[in-house]
Amino acid sequence: MARHTRLCLAGSAALLAITAPAGASPPADLVLTNAVVHTVSRERPRAEAVAARGNRIVAVGTVSEVRAFVGPGTRVLDLAGHTVVPGFDDSHAHLLGIGFARLDVDLVGTRSYAEVVDRVAAAVKTRKPGEWVRGRGWHEGKWNAPAPGAVRGFPTHAALTAVSPDNPVVLERADGHAVLANAKAMALRSIARETRAPSGGELIRDASGSPTGIFVDNAQSLIEPPERSPEEIRRALELAMDECLQKGVTSLTDAGAGLEVLALYREMAATGKLRTRLNVMAAGLPTMRALGRPEVSRGGFLAIRTVKLYADGALGSRGAALLEPYSDDPGNSGLLVTPPAEILEAARYALTHGFQAGTHAIGDRANRVVLDAYEKALAEHPEVKDPRFRVEHAQILDAADIPRFGRLGVLAAMQGIHCPSDRPWAPKRLGDARVAEGAYVWRKLLDTGARILNGTDAPVEDVSPIQNFHATVTRQDAYGQPPGGFDPGQKLTRAEALRTMTLDAAYGSFAEAETGSIEVGKLADLVVLSQDILAVPDDGLMTTEVLATIVDGRLLYEKAR
Repeated sequence: MARHTRLCLAGSAALLAITAPAGASPPADLVLTNAVVHTVSRERPRAEAVAARGNRIVAVGTVSEVRAFVGPGTRVLDLAGHTVVPGFDDSHAHLLGIGFARLDVDLVGTRSYAEVVDRVAAAVKTRKPGEWVRGRGWHEGKWNAPAPGAVRGFPTHAALTAVSPDNPVVLERADGHAVLANAKAMALRSIARETRAPSGGELIRDASGSPTGIFVDNAQSLIEPPERSPEEIRRALELAMDECLQKGVTSLTDAGAGLEVLALYREMAATGKLRTRLNVMAAGLPTMRALGRPEVSRGGFLAIRTVKLYADGALGSRGAALLEPYSDDPGNSGLLVTPPAEILEAARYALTHGFQAGTHAIGDRANRVVLDAYEKALAEHPEVKDPRFRVEHAQILDAADIPRFGRLGVLAAMQGIHCPSDRPWAPKRLGDARVAEGAYVWRKLLDTGARILNGTDAPVEDVSPIQNFHATVTRQDAYGQPPGGFDPGQKLTRAEALRTMTLDAAYGSFAEAETGSIEVGKLADLVVLSQDILAVPDDGLMTTEVLATIVDGRLLYEKAR
């Protein structure tokens, strides 16, 4: 007989008695029934039940319609009114970074430099002298007060050096575009007063000209810790996939991987060990050249068809390239970390070799540089009919460039969660006028015909789709701040937001025919939620829980009862 299971229920009706009539369709392996199903399909946006056979969806409809697919061996999950949506697709994240954040010193949420130093001091006690200490997640813009002796708003290494004189320490800022190093790390890397930053980077100095320990963008190459061991990388990958499944992420675009990591992903895909579908961006033009052509695995778990480029740095560390100087740093307009000619060269190579280009651009100047390069390359190759070039982040745009995304067919790979996260300090960096004109302008982009792909940029932000969805539809952080949202006119509707995180995100990786919506014939990637995120009030969204995550027809995560 069919196996009926009540999944994480809280006071619901009795189990449905479902039995297939004689001569029914071949039975399904898995049926989800008695649910609110948001399919993200225009043909049938709502349903009550879904059936999967193997790794494919074979039925979507009412409870009575799907009953025909229940046989003796079918596993039936009675969801008692809970909600089913397509598996969430994070269109821009850093998979190994999610895992490394669990292995390193966690600095996310620190409210002062003293708290950062205390966490490092605790970690140092567990390390041997000379062992490197890594950490990530500090953000001086979110501290209660500036660090003592701060230079241009950044902390200096003095307090860090005091608690770790014998262990080199390198701490990544939350955005990954700046690091803070202590004296031991700088000594091991021969950093001195005469050290100069490479092009596209900056080494912050104090009034006397001495390095403060802050290395921005390309200058981070001067202070890199030793390479991670293969065992550590594999452990980070497993931890990252665990977290993705717990939070309902079934597909993820990994925004930049070198050849060694690509080899690991290929191995995991070939042996059936990937539990999250990956669309992986090759890190830079040299990596794309080494690959020569795109790769897509037969099992649908790995695609390597995009090149990741960088135009500028990040807004928080004042490395985002702006058309006009920073309001709170008038002598600085940010950094172009890659020459525009190289971005154009990479775009041309991508078009002639079947790759997609995805370029990090946060500042308005960087976005214009990328759009100019894309426009020129696309005009030179009209034979390429569906390039789907992307701009990663597209955070700060000049008004003249907003319509260019839709006109050129360039995808805006944005992060809803960045908007409220940046709100406390972004107006200081840009001034109110620039924020109003082109900062985090989701609605303006959609209204001019652009397609938005939504991600989290994890581990810069939490990989949680629920938190990202909440930010996208409210323009508020997880605690409901600011009241009314940050420029609420730019928020998306619930249906629009869900689409950016499912079907449109899949479109961004050429996967919309296989994933992104709940339709017959598509891969069975599904998420069960504790409540209906298209109906619950704004202030209740953050209480939504992921009850189950199904990937390729397999129940890979179920919330403990």
